[in-house]
Amino acid sequence: QVQLVESGGGLVQAGGSLRLSCAASRSIFSINFMGWYRQAPGKQRIRVASMTSGGTTNYADSVKGRFTISRDNAKNTVYLQMNSLGPEDTAVYYCMLVSDRTYWGQGTQVTVSS
Repeated sequence: QVQLVESGGGLVQAGGSLRLSCAASRSIFSINFMGWYRQAPGKQRIRVASMTSGGTTNYADSVKGRFTISRDNAKNTVYLQMNSLGPEDTAVYYCMLVSDRTYWGQGTQVTVSS
């Protein structure tokens, strides 16, 4: 069993940056797959960034060059650095880890004002 707690969301002006954190309740060293998803009001949840156990990253076209996913195994934490934010990035952001099963965090709100 893994509990995930996201933090770092908030209100930011367009062009600004935020770093989201996803703290896991146990070691993420053996995690097979991790990702950040977002869900805007009235829209489906979509994956914006992911990282495999081998370190391969993948990004949605809409965030390429602006968002970076990373991990700190010593802190059992996954990060999402978000730069050059725009109103279209406003959403609830969720982290997800896959080991023996899929685990989701509770989500953190990101609001970008124009």
